[in-house]
Amino acid sequence: MPRITLPDGSIRPFDGPVTGADIAASIGQGLARAAFAIKVDGTMRDLAATIDADASVAIVTRDSEEALELLRHDAAHVLAEAVKELWPETQVTIGPAIENGFYYDFARKEPFTPEDLECMEARMREIVERDEPISREVWDRDEAVRFFRDWGEEYKAEIIAGIPGDEPVSIYRQGAWLDLCRGPHLPSTGKLGKAFKLMRISGAYWRGDSDNEMLQRVYGTAWANEKQLKAHLHMLEEAERRDHRRLGREMDLFHFQDESPGAVFWHPKGQRLFQGLIHYIRERQSAAGYVEVSTPEIMDRSLWEASGHWEAFRENMFTSETEDGRVFALKPMNCPGHVQIYKNGPVRSHRSLPMRIAEFGKVHRYEPSGALHGLMRVRAFTQDDAHVFCTTDQITQESIAMCDLILSIYRDFGFEDVRIKFADRPETRVGEDAIWDQAEAALRVAIDSTGLAYTHNPGEGAFYGPKLEFVLRDAIGRDWQCGTVQVDFNLPGRLGASYVGEDGERHVPVMLHRAMLGSIERFTGILVEHHAGHLPLWLAPQHAVVCTITSDADEYAGEVVAALRARGLHAEADTRNEKISYKVREHSLAKVPIILAVGKREVERREVSMRRLGHREQRVVGLGEAVETLAREVAMRGATVEEAVAA
Repeated sequence: MPRITLPDGSIRPFDGPVTGADIAASIGQGLARAAFAIKVDGTMRDLAATIDADASVAIVTRDSEEALELLRHDAAHVLAEAVKELWPETQVTIGPAIENGFYYDFARKEPFTPEDLECMEARMREIVERDEPISREVWDRDEAVRFFRDWGEEYKAEIIAGIPGDEPVSIYRQGAWLDLCRGPHLPSTGKLGKAFKLMRISGAYWRGDSDNEMLQRVYGTAWANEKQLKAHLHMLEEAERRDHRRLGREMDLFHFQDESPGAVFWHPKGQRLFQGLIHYIRERQSAAGYVEVSTPEIMDRSLWEASGHWEAFRENMFTSETEDGRVFALKPMNCPGHVQIYKNGPVRSHRSLPMRIAEFGKVHRYEPSGALHGLMRVRAFTQDDAHVFCTTDQITQESIAMCDLILSIYRDFGFEDVRIKFADRPETRVGEDAIWDQAEAALRVAIDSTGLAYTHNPGEGAFYGPKLEFVLRDAIGRDWQCGTVQVDFNLPGRLGASYVGEDGERHVPVMLHRAMLGSIERFTGILVEHHAGHLPLWLAPQHAVVCTITSDADEYAGEVVAALRARGLHAEADTRNEKISYKVREHSLAKVPIILAVGKREVERREVSMRRLGHREQRVVGLGEAVETLAREVAMRGATVEEAVAA
């Protein structure tokens, strides 16, 4: 007689084995109609699953946190059924739920077209309308292989043949259609609802291996309701409008080309923005007690073997062998080089700790060609990397200082919504478990001491130590993992770093790894998209452009530019023989924050007509006032116009 404990702590006894549907019905008919699935002792199961022992059970409905993945998984199955009905000769392979949606891979000789997507989506809606029951069956392995081969589903048969002998072969029947799946699934296709949309078609290799056949992958998105779907589609539209690759062209910041895949060609304005970020970080971390260093970009293989990178990171490293047989690698990380600087010279005393060193280090990591994505995913990038060598007693204080500095910097860049994740040991790692226990405990004490909220990100630590991940939420709700703080008890010892403690004995220092922007290239892309190219004045690579209305104002335009540059502002003059409306449109497209128009009247009165990006109105002010206001606004970093004027 199973006793079922519900989330509110109440207990319901049953006379015999009971299904999730029975439990929901015993609570109320409304819940029975709304039920999607159940969680049994924390594990998701079908609503029809039988429970024959005491268990904790929660009913999953459309509003449950777990419902989205279930909906998306079912949407993939409904897509596969639709494709098989429309094109029976097509073979189905796999179709998982993914972030924000789902996909299914198909083997078909003829390529799918955008018009085919519309047909698929329409048939999916018909299948939802049919409200086909979904049920699980367990088959004999050999029988399942024969069935799918006879059906012409060679890929499915191959998957089934590879299932270990001690695992059940779980088949889900959806109306007249069958598919291999572990589940769980909704009780019927009608529960899916219609808050889904097919998005695009791409290619994908079978089992992700480029030596295998190319399949056709159909992507879709699915949500709990129409409101969520509309919000997501709006976000995608906004993301396209804010795409840093398009804005990068319009703002003339950078470009990429095939001769150097994954490496950025910075244009003058882009380089000014890039160096402006470095200058700002250099200023902030210098004030926080960091000294700047520079380490070689290419070092001998032996150093990477000693550090553990060769074993854990070799497939991502660019290497080169010289004529004398030595193997070198472009550095994928700055850490081993910083240990060499720490070790150089006499053994350090505990009195010299903490030692805080920083580098804007250029690193190189191999990324597959298909993974490259503008500034967001590159092969060569610059890190605002820093390492603090300290004693165990200094971990908490230094970690708190790092967190405070990182969050302060994000606020200056306009990011107020920042999430922190605690990432612990990954499966592939160096060092003994006892050392990992110590490192994880130390970092957890440090983050707890800050009073900041954080979540757990299991198994996502670096291969040498646990870390805090700082995740920025941008203006349209996307999350970007940027900064990190990592506690490392492994690397200093592997590379022979030590200090003399108060007891006169040698000890291995703790190494705290810290990045704030992370990849400066990637952060630039995030920043451009967050602000939709409308960068705050202090960050803008070009602060102002002076546009002439008539040629009579050309000389005065030069004076205005000179006055702005004298106060450290980046300004140019546009004296082309074009209408002022044309010039304004062109510079607005290039996201120049300040447009100063000058004509005959402005020359006579020593004034400028000031227009700010994104504003229709313009204000006529004296030249001196305009220059001083803009200079103060830039100097005050993030100050409003009113604050700059008041200052």
